Amino acid sequence: MMEVRGTPVALAFTVSCYMLLALLPVHIVANDNLRVAYQWKDIDFEFPSETERQEAIASKSYIAENVIPVGLEVYKKRLFLTLPRWKEGIPASLAYININETTTQSPRLHPYPSWSAHRRTSETEAPEIVSPFRIRADRCGRLWVLDTGVEELLGNTTVTSPTSLLVYDLHNDNLLRRYKFPADHLKENSFYANIAVEDNDCDDTYAYAADLGSPGLVVYSWKQQESWRVKHHYFHPDPLAGNYNITGINFQWDDGLFGIALKPQPDGYSTLYFHPLSSLNEFSVSTKVLRNQTYATESGNYHEFKILGSRGPNGQAGVAFVDQKTGVIFYALPNLNAITCWKTSNRAYTIKSLGRVYMSTVDMVFPNDVKVDDESNLWVLSDRLHQYMYESLNRNDVNFRVLTATVKDAIQNTACDTNIKPLPDIITNLGDILRPSTSTIAPKAGSSSAWPSPSHTNAIVVLSMLITMLRVSYCIRI
Repeated sequence: MMEVRGTPVALAFTVSCYMLLALLPVHIVANDNLRVAYQWKDIDFEFPSETERQEAIASKSYIAENVIPVGLEVYKKRLFLTLPRWKEGIPASLAYININETTTQSPRLHPYPSWSAHRRTSETEAPEIVSPFRIRADRCGRLWVLDTGVEELLGNTTVTSPTSLLVYDLHNDNLLRRYKFPADHLKENSFYANIAVEDNDCDDTYAYAADLGSPGLVVYSWKQQESWRVKHHYFHPDPLAGNYNITGINFQWDDGLFGIALKPQPDGYSTLYFHPLSSLNEFSVSTKVLRNQTYATESGNYHEFKILGSRGPNGQAGVAFVDQKTGVIFYALPNLNAITCWKTSNRAYTIKSLGRVYMSTVDMVFPNDVKVDDESNLWVLSDRLHQYMYESLNRNDVNFRVLTATVKDAIQNTACDTNIKPLPDIITNLGDILRPSTSTIAPKAGSSSAWPSPSHTNAIVVLSMLITMLRVSYCIRI
């Protein structure tokens, strides 16, 4: 709660917040405006024919219970899903559905860009796309696919091809460019699982790839067609934040740099917000630093990286994404089965400054990706990944969901609501009006200034009522 020192309002405000929250209905305190747009018990595909589908099942090139969506992207009227090759039996590792033409219940997926892109041409040749985890569609109509090149992560792990960036033209689905990461980008435990794209200039675009296994950040220049690897202490996991307990399944991860999100700035660069997965803290750095290959790769840049604050207990965050119009960043918090937000214009980064967008132990079990499309819609993928990895999914249950809402609805009445002025400023201003005068000038003879006039009394009553209403609004948002 906020603190207003030196006034009788301080204690009353703090206590009343707790009383008001206790009295308010739960549905008012919690926004939870997201709705389920699509859901699946298991994933199926639009095979060329039913015969080919049955052949895929018989040959175990398609094992339905092994397919799990991990990454999400929405561009125009297509919703893309990545389906990494955690186990055998994944016929296509990148696919999509048509938003306008698809049922909401277990819609079948179309492989992207085609079936042939996911099939080997020979025993020694890798398919065009092996196993991507995250993708990003830029404003220039390109789809950036960060392909790990690794198959059967939970089985007989095989590096089929080097980690690569594949960039497709979303207007015709042709492959524009493939960029293989240089050998010095691939350390012993490297695993690149997330990507952000700085697309202020279509001809001078930069992509950022996060290495969670051997913590580092790869910066790729579209114009220069080269990349460099950046290191920093803030990319590493916090040893005190590696414990996860989700729906009764307890496990430990030591994943480093994972969440990366970009917010453009007036100087032509962007702020990169970032955090390791096993960490409670949020950090930032200007891409002016990262895009300068010489400066980005030398130790003298240490203090260019800033720590913003902590999300508090169980605040480990996976992916993050900044809505460009509102400046609000959204986070997926797997340990809390929740989506939260933070207004980047807020100077404070604390539990109190974060807004709860959605929380559910049914619909939001392990949120795994978050995006905002060009029509200001928020999209979230939840997939029960922990259960898939450490136990098994029940094929009679709904396991995978895509939830959505407009950004405006998602942040309404939260700490991220851009239509509400921060209450502490308002309270401070009203406090100045209501605060007794500290003037040492004596009142004139016969004056009644020791007591407020009727009009002054009425003003105080109105302002007091306004403060009460603002208390309610502020308490709801936090």
